[in-house]
Amino acid sequence: MEVKGSYTFAAPPDRVWALLMDPKAIASCIPGCESLAPDGDHRYVARIKVGMGAISGQYQGSVELRDIVAPVSYRLTADGQGAPGFVKGDAAIALRADGDTTVVEVTGQVQTGGAIARLGQRLIATTAKMMQDHFFTCMRGKL
Repeated sequence: MEVKGSYTFAAPPDRVWALLMDPKAIASCIPGCESLAPDGDHRYVARIKVGMGAISGQYQGSVELRDIVAPVSYRLTADGQGAPGFVKGDAAIALRADGDTTVVEVTGQVQTGGAIARLGQRLIATTAKMMQDHFFTCMRGKL
């Protein structure tokens, strides 16, 4: 399933980039994030609790930032496993100056399996979009 979004920050790209690279800010803005611990350069071990419909649970997995071109773009890959199943995602994040603001464009793919996948693409897509929007709204508030 595809995920995408566009988010405008009232700051120049270098400030937005610094925020998007700050693990403490990231952890505090991921909905349901219980922990985000470093596991190498631009790699983290995460524990996140997510509920969708009647299925909720805790996921443990990894997040990695790749193909980093500061302060322009990077690729984020994530995977998690838990009792409700698995989630894998890959997203391209690009920053673009627009006057006094920075536009962050996100395009990616998410795959699910197990009980969570039986909820249906529409509910999963709606939840993924809601979590993504919450994350970037929270990050905007940290500038």
